Amino acid sequence: MKVVIVGAGSVGSSIARELLGHQHDVLLIDLKPEVIGRSGLRGAHWLVGDACELSVLKEARLDDADVVVSASGDDKVNLVVSLLAKTEFGVGRTVGRVNNPKNGWMFDDSWGVDVAVNTPQLMTALVEEAVEIGDVVRLLTLQTGVSSLVEFTVPHDASFIGSTVGDIDWPQDATLVAILRDQAPITPSRDDVIEGGDELFFVTTLAAEDELRQLLSAAHTGEPAPESAAAPQYDDGFDG
Repeated sequence: MKVVIVGAGSVGSSIARELLGHQHDVLLIDLKPEVIGRSGLRGAHWLVGDACELSVLKEARLDDADVVVSASGDDKVNLVVSLLAKTEFGVGRTVGRVNNPKNGWMFDDSWGVDVAVNTPQLMTALVEEAVEIGDVVRLLTLQTGVSSLVEFTVPHDASFIGSTVGDIDWPQDATLVAILRDQAPITPSRDDVIEGGDELFFVTTLAAEDELRQLLSAAHTGEPAPESAAAPQYDDGFDG
Protein backbone atom coordinates (compact mmCIF):
# COMPACT_ATOMS: atom_id res chain seq x y z
CA MET A 1 0.00 0.00 0.00
CA LYS A 2 1.28 3.46 -0.87
CA VAL A 3 0.78 6.04 1.86
CA VAL A 4 1.61 9.73 1.58
CA ILE A 5 2.12 11.54 4.89
CA VAL A 6 2.14 15.33 5.03
CA GLY A 7 4.09 16.60 8.00
CA ALA A 8 7.17 14.80 9.33
CA GLY A 9 6.97 15.99 12.92
CA SER A 10 6.57 13.65 15.85
CA VAL A 11 3.08 12.52 14.80
CA GLY A 12 3.86 12.04 11.11
CA SER A 13 7.16 10.29 11.84
CA SER A 14 5.50 7.92 14.32
CA ILE A 15 2.86 6.97 11.78
CA ALA A 16 5.52 6.47 9.11
CA ARG A 17 7.61 4.28 11.42
CA GLU A 18 4.66 1.98 12.10
CA LEU A 19 3.73 1.73 8.42
CA LEU A 20 7.30 1.04 7.34
CA GLY A 21 7.43 -1.71 9.95
CA HIS A 22 4.46 -3.29 8.18
CA GLN A 23 6.21 -3.09 4.80
CA HIS A 24 4.12 -0.27 3.32
CA ASP A 25 5.46 2.20 0.78
CA VAL A 26 5.69 5.56 2.58
CA LEU A 27 6.34 9.03 1.19
CA LEU A 28 6.70 11.96 3.56
CA ILE A 29 6.24 15.59 2.50
CA ASP A 30 7.60 18.40 4.66
CA LEU A 31 8.69 21.99 4.18
CA LYS A 32 11.87 21.59 6.22
CA PRO A 33 14.70 19.56 4.64
CA GLU A 34 16.41 19.14 8.02
CA VAL A 35 13.68 16.76 9.23
CA ILE A 36 14.98 14.08 6.86
CA GLY A 37 18.23 13.66 8.74
CA ARG A 38 16.79 13.72 12.22
CA SER A 39 13.80 11.51 11.57
CA GLY A 40 15.73 8.25 11.76
CA LEU A 41 13.30 6.72 9.25
CA ARG A 42 14.86 4.11 7.00
CA GLY A 43 13.17 3.07 3.81
CA ALA A 44 10.91 6.12 3.56
CA HIS A 45 10.75 8.35 0.50
CA TRP A 46 10.93 12.10 0.96
CA LEU A 47 9.74 15.21 -0.81
CA VAL A 48 10.62 18.69 0.42
CA GLY A 49 7.96 21.24 -0.42
CA ASP A 50 4.65 22.89 0.43
CA ALA A 51 1.95 20.21 0.33
CA CYS A 52 -0.69 22.89 -0.22
CA GLU A 53 0.78 23.48 -3.69
CA LEU A 54 -0.68 21.37 -6.49
CA SER A 55 2.73 21.12 -8.16
CA VAL A 56 4.19 19.46 -5.06
CA LEU A 57 1.32 16.99 -4.82
CA LYS A 58 1.68 16.18 -8.52
CA GLU A 59 5.38 15.52 -7.97
CA ALA A 60 4.38 13.22 -5.13
CA ARG A 61 2.10 11.38 -7.59
CA LEU A 62 -0.84 11.52 -5.26
CA ASP A 63 -3.03 9.86 -7.86
CA ASP A 64 -1.11 6.63 -7.14
CA ALA A 65 -1.60 6.86 -3.37
CA ASP A 66 -3.96 4.54 -1.53
CA VAL A 67 -4.09 6.75 1.55
CA VAL A 68 -3.11 10.35 2.30
CA VAL A 69 -2.46 11.29 5.92
CA SER A 70 -2.46 15.01 6.72
CA ALA A 71 -0.50 15.06 9.98
CA SER A 72 0.95 18.55 10.12
CA GLY A 73 0.61 20.80 13.13
CA ASP A 74 -1.53 23.26 11.17
CA ASP A 75 -5.23 22.49 10.77
CA LYS A 76 -5.49 24.74 7.70
CA VAL A 77 -2.79 22.72 5.94
CA ASN A 78 -4.43 19.43 6.88
CA LEU A 79 -7.79 20.55 5.54
CA VAL A 80 -6.39 21.90 2.27
CA VAL A 81 -4.30 18.78 1.64
CA SER A 82 -7.28 16.49 2.32
CA LEU A 83 -9.50 18.49 -0.01
CA LEU A 84 -6.92 18.51 -2.81
CA ALA A 85 -6.24 14.80 -2.36
CA LYS A 86 -9.92 14.02 -2.85
CA THR A 87 -10.96 16.54 -5.49
CA GLU A 88 -7.82 16.77 -7.63
CA PHE A 89 -6.31 13.31 -7.29
CA GLY A 90 -9.21 11.02 -6.35
CA VAL A 91 -7.43 9.47 -3.37
CA GLY A 92 -9.58 6.70 -1.91
CA ARG A 93 -8.94 7.41 1.77
CA THR A 94 -7.82 10.50 3.64
CA VAL A 95 -6.95 10.85 7.30
CA GLY A 96 -6.76 14.31 8.85
CA ARG A 97 -5.12 15.29 12.12
CA VAL A 98 -7.14 17.75 14.20
CA ASN A 99 -4.80 19.94 16.24
CA ASN A 100 -7.35 22.31 17.73
CA PRO A 101 -10.51 20.52 18.92
CA LYS A 102 -12.51 23.66 18.10
CA ASN A 103 -11.78 23.01 14.42
CA GLY A 104 -12.97 19.41 14.53
CA TRP A 105 -16.35 20.23 12.99
CA MET A 106 -14.64 21.16 9.71
CA PHE A 107 -12.94 17.79 9.28
CA ASP A 108 -15.69 16.12 7.28
CA ASP A 109 -16.44 15.17 3.68
CA SER A 110 -16.95 18.80 2.66
CA TRP A 111 -13.20 19.16 3.15
CA GLY A 112 -12.39 15.71 1.78
CA VAL A 113 -11.64 14.12 5.17
CA ASP A 114 -12.69 10.48 5.58
CA VAL A 115 -11.33 9.99 9.10
CA ALA A 116 -10.57 12.81 11.53
CA VAL A 117 -8.16 12.06 14.36
CA ASN A 118 -8.36 14.41 17.30
CA THR A 119 -5.25 13.47 19.26
CA PRO A 120 -6.29 14.97 22.64
CA GLN A 121 -9.74 13.42 22.28
CA LEU A 122 -8.25 10.03 21.41
CA MET A 123 -5.83 10.19 24.35
CA THR A 124 -8.71 11.08 26.67
CA ALA A 125 -10.72 8.15 25.31
CA LEU A 126 -7.84 5.77 25.88
CA VAL A 127 -7.47 6.99 29.45
CA GLU A 128 -11.20 6.55 30.03
CA GLU A 129 -11.07 3.11 28.41
CA ALA A 130 -8.42 2.11 30.93
CA VAL A 131 -10.41 3.17 33.99
CA GLU A 132 -14.10 3.24 33.08
CA ILE A 133 -15.11 -0.41 33.18
CA GLY A 134 -18.80 -0.71 32.39
CA ASP A 135 -18.99 2.46 30.28
CA VAL A 136 -19.13 2.77 26.50
CA VAL A 137 -16.05 4.76 25.42
CA ARG A 138 -15.75 6.34 21.98
CA LEU A 139 -12.29 5.70 20.56
CA LEU A 140 -12.57 7.19 17.09
CA THR A 141 -15.02 9.00 14.83
CA LEU A 142 -15.28 7.44 11.37
CA GLN A 143 -16.81 8.34 8.01
CA THR A 144 -16.97 12.08 8.44
CA GLY A 145 -18.74 12.06 11.75
CA VAL A 146 -21.47 9.57 10.83
CA SER A 147 -20.06 6.51 12.61
CA SER A 148 -17.73 5.78 15.49
CA LEU A 149 -15.60 3.01 16.94
CA VAL A 150 -16.52 2.40 20.58
CA GLU A 151 -15.30 0.06 23.28
CA PHE A 152 -17.07 -1.53 26.26
CA THR A 153 -15.34 -3.57 28.97
CA VAL A 154 -17.76 -6.14 30.38
CA PRO A 155 -18.04 -5.85 34.18
CA HIS A 156 -17.76 -9.14 36.06
CA ASP A 157 -21.28 -8.67 37.44
CA ALA A 158 -22.95 -7.93 34.09
CA SER A 159 -26.23 -9.77 33.61
CA PHE A 160 -25.39 -10.97 30.08
CA ILE A 161 -22.23 -12.86 31.06
CA GLY A 162 -22.70 -16.41 29.76
CA SER A 163 -24.96 -15.25 26.94
CA THR A 164 -23.91 -15.76 23.35
CA VAL A 165 -23.45 -12.87 20.94
CA GLY A 166 -26.53 -14.04 19.07
CA ASP A 167 -28.64 -13.98 22.24
CA ILE A 168 -28.32 -10.21 22.65
CA ASP A 169 -30.60 -7.84 20.75
CA TRP A 170 -28.02 -5.26 19.67
CA PRO A 171 -29.22 -1.90 18.28
CA GLN A 172 -29.85 -1.92 14.54
CA ASP A 173 -26.87 0.23 13.55
CA ALA A 174 -24.36 -1.10 16.08
CA THR A 175 -22.19 -3.97 14.90
CA LEU A 176 -19.90 -5.98 17.17
CA VAL A 177 -16.66 -6.29 15.18
CA ALA A 178 -14.15 -7.67 17.70
CA ILE A 179 -13.77 -9.14 21.17
CA LEU A 180 -10.48 -8.72 23.04
CA ARG A 181 -10.01 -11.45 25.65
CA ASP A 182 -6.79 -12.12 27.57
CA GLN A 183 -5.00 -9.78 25.14
CA ALA A 184 -6.07 -11.95 22.18
CA PRO A 185 -8.49 -10.63 19.52
CA ILE A 186 -11.50 -12.76 18.59
CA THR A 187 -13.64 -12.33 15.48
CA PRO A 188 -17.13 -12.62 16.95
CA SER A 189 -19.70 -15.13 15.78
CA ARG A 190 -23.24 -15.54 17.10
CA ASP A 191 -22.11 -18.58 19.15
CA ASP A 192 -19.32 -16.84 21.08
CA VAL A 193 -20.05 -16.64 24.80
CA ILE A 194 -19.44 -13.30 26.52
CA GLU A 195 -17.22 -13.38 29.60
CA GLY A 196 -16.50 -10.87 32.33
CA GLY A 197 -13.56 -8.67 31.46
CA ASP A 198 -14.10 -9.00 27.70
CA GLU A 199 -13.47 -5.83 25.73
CA LEU A 200 -16.18 -5.45 23.09
CA PHE A 201 -15.52 -3.22 20.08
CA PHE A 202 -18.42 -1.87 18.02
CA VAL A 203 -18.73 0.19 14.85
CA THR A 204 -21.91 2.20 15.31
CA THR A 205 -23.75 5.25 14.11
CA LEU A 206 -23.80 8.13 16.57
CA ALA A 207 -27.53 7.64 17.15
CA ALA A 208 -27.15 3.90 17.79
CA GLU A 209 -24.25 4.63 20.13
CA ASP A 210 -26.72 6.07 22.63
CA GLU A 211 -28.95 2.99 22.29
CA LEU A 212 -25.93 0.75 22.80
CA ARG A 213 -24.95 2.72 25.90
CA GLN A 214 -28.45 2.28 27.34
CA LEU A 215 -28.48 -1.44 26.56
CA LEU A 216 -25.12 -2.15 28.14
CA SER A 217 -25.73 0.16 31.09
CA ALA A 218 -29.00 -1.62 31.85
CA ALA A 219 -27.25 -4.99 31.65
CA HIS A 220 -24.71 -3.74 34.19
CA THR A 221 -27.24 -2.33 36.67
CA GLY A 222 -29.74 -5.14 36.30
CA GLU A 223 -32.47 -2.83 35.00
CA PRO A 224 -34.62 -3.95 32.06
CA ALA A 225 -32.83 -3.21 28.78
CA PRO A 226 -34.62 -1.01 26.24
CA GLU A 227 -36.24 -2.93 23.42
CA SER A 228 -34.62 -2.72 20.01
CA ALA A 229 -36.39 -3.31 16.72
CA ALA A 230 -33.26 -4.69 15.17
CA ALA A 231 -32.03 -8.20 14.74
CA PRO A 232 -28.69 -8.95 16.45
CA GLN A 233 -25.71 -7.83 14.43
CA TYR A 234 -22.19 -9.18 14.50
CA ASP A 235 -19.32 -9.65 12.14
CA ASP A 236 -18.85 -13.35 11.41
CA GLY A 237 -15.73 -12.78 9.33
CA PHE A 238 -17.38 -13.82 6.07
CA ASP A 239 -18.65 -11.80 3.13
CA GLY A 240 -22.00 -12.47 1.52
